[in-house]
Amino acid sequence: MPTHPLLHEDQLDYTPTTRSVPLARQRVARLAVEWGYRARADDIAVVASEVLTNALLHGSLRDRLIRVRLAADAAGLRIEVSDPRGERLPEARDACHGEQFGRGLAIVGALADKWGVCPRGGVGKTVWAEWEPVPASGAGAPPALSETSG
Repeated sequence: MPTHPLLHEDQLDYTPTTRSVPLARQRVARLAVEWGYRARADDIAVVASEVLTNALLHGSLRDRLIRVRLAADAAGLRIEVSDPRGERLPEARDACHGEQFGRGLAIVGALADKWGVCPRGGVGKTVWAEWEPVPASGAGAPPALSETSG
């Protein structure tokens, strides 16, 4: 994301437990709505839960917190999930029919405008996803269908 002055920023550290996923998802959804991303809030919340779940399964260490950061500027909204395991990078894969796991990054790719991973200063990694700004109310909305009597 290009460097623009931040309009909004929030970050919170979560314990590496499954209980953290719905807490982060709810927080991210609420903030997305408050920051003007109501139309994308559900997508943003799903991406947050998918990336945080991946961090819990593949990037967590006992007694090390996982950070969820949400920031918005003129270029859009970005979520970052940082964990302590920099050697375990996320890898998108095709899940076989019937597999319970393996679809998270495909979901992230489908819902976010872009996503990626970068090393975290010192130890760990950050998985991020971004969304472009939401058009102003009415702008970019599909035209309303008119009813005709016949």
